[in-house]
Amino acid sequence: MRHAEFDREKVLRAAMSAFTVNGYAKTSMQDLTKATGLHPGSIYCAFDNKKGLLLAAIGQYQQDRGQQFQQLFTDENSIIDNLRRYLDSILQECLSCDASQSCLLTKTLSEMGEQDDDIRQMSAQCLATWHGSLVQVFEQVKAKKLIPADSDCDFLAQYMMMGIYGMRTIAHTNPSKTLLQALADKLLDDLLRCD
Repeated sequence: MRHAEFDREKVLRAAMSAFTVNGYAKTSMQDLTKATGLHPGSIYCAFDNKKGLLLAAIGQYQQDRGQQFQQLFTDENSIIDNLRRYLDSILQECLSCDASQSCLLTKTLSEMGEQDDDIRQMSAQCLATWHGSLVQVFEQVKAKKLIPADSDCDFLAQYMMMGIYGMRTIAHTNPSKTLLQALADKLLDDLLRCD
C-alpha cells in the first residue's frame, strides 16, 4: 500500500489552526480536509483518527512554541529584555483578532482535559516542558544577581505561567491593550521583585 506524501509540519500547523479556532468537538473532518488539503483517508492513514491528528498537532504546537521561546532567549539582549519581549509576544497574541493566535493548549484543556487521559497527559507534558524552560530562564536571572539568591525559580515559573494564562483569559472578554500591557508590566515587576 502506498502512503500519501505530504509536508507533515504544514499539515499539523493547519490542523492546529483549525482546532484552535473551532475547538475539537466543532472541528469536523470536512474542516480538517479543507484546512490540511488531505483527503479523509489520508488523515486516517497518517493519524488514525481525529484525536490522533489533535495529539500530533499538540506535539507540533509544543515544538513550534519551544523554538520560538529558545530564539527569544538566545539573542544578545539582556535576560530581562528577553523576558519583556516574551511577554510582549504573548500580549500581541492576546490582542490579535485572529482566533488561530489563541493558545491550543488552553483551548484543548478547557474543552477536553477532564474527558480524555491521552489529551490531558499530552497537555501536561507540554506544560511541564514550558515550565522547565521558564525555570531555566529564572535560574539565569538569579545567576546574574537580578533577583535575590534565595528566589524559588520553580515558583517564579509557575507564577509567570499563571499570569500568562490570566492575560489570555482576560483578553477574551476585555481585549484592552492598555489593561493587558499594565498586567504584563505588573507581572514582570512582581517576578523580578520576588517578595
